[in-house]
Amino acid sequence: MNYQIKQALQTGKALKVISGLNNYDQQKVAMIVQAAQAGGATYVDIAAQEDLVRFVRNLIQLPICVSAVDPIKLFQAVKAGADLVEIGNFDCFYQQGRTFSADEVLELTRETRKMLPETTLSVTVPHILPLDEQVQLAQSLVENGADIIQTEGGTSSQPTHAGILGLIEKAAPTLAAAYAISKAVSVPVLCASGLSEVTVGLAIASGASGVGVGSAINRLNDPIAMIAAVRGLVEALKNSQVSRI
Repeated sequence: MNYQIKQALQTGKALKVISGLNNYDQQKVAMIVQAAQAGGATYVDIAAQEDLVRFVRNLIQLPICVSAVDPIKLFQAVKAGADLVEIGNFDCFYQQGRTFSADEVLELTRETRKMLPETTLSVTVPHILPLDEQVQLAQSLVENGADIIQTEGGTSSQPTHAGILGLIEKAAPTLAAAYAISKAVSVPVLCASGLSEVTVGLAIASGASGVGVGSAINRLNDPIAMIAAVRGLVEALKNSQVSRI
């Protein structure tokens, strides 16, 4: 595992900025990853496309994670310069009615680990599974080579309140998964999906070793606003209590 990422995970300060599994627009991705670096993020997560990996590699010094649900794409992206891989970012598929079963995620993990035996592998546990099944799947994923387990759930949550309370409601599914899974596995848990500056500290307190944030940054169209958002998240992590609930 990359030393920078390993250290950040060990101290509960890892911040992954996600540009989007289906975001192949180089200029938009450039704005996001450059803001991530300028704001102090630990690493970035981009779509697993060879040309995009090479493009981003020439822009920033941060470690690059690539996301896909296709082991071949992940393999090709690593050959193009990616530092680690992620099976996940399933959120964009749910809107299309596409879901992923525990068996399917486990098989993708086995295939990817076989193709990339030395590459750091992060795997998302689908939040559509009942929480006890999420925990069981996480344990099986670790047994089959996953180095990091990622949680999700923000896109399906439906907050009923505005403001801070609404932000906490939106993060509730991924926070619950982070709490349950972190108690069951020995590898780092990255809490992602639906998080904000308000809730990243709660993720760490719930047992996560780091957080992944996408829309809170990539929905902004101004580079200065993006950098400010990343810095706000970094500061929130620094101020978070590392003690677990």
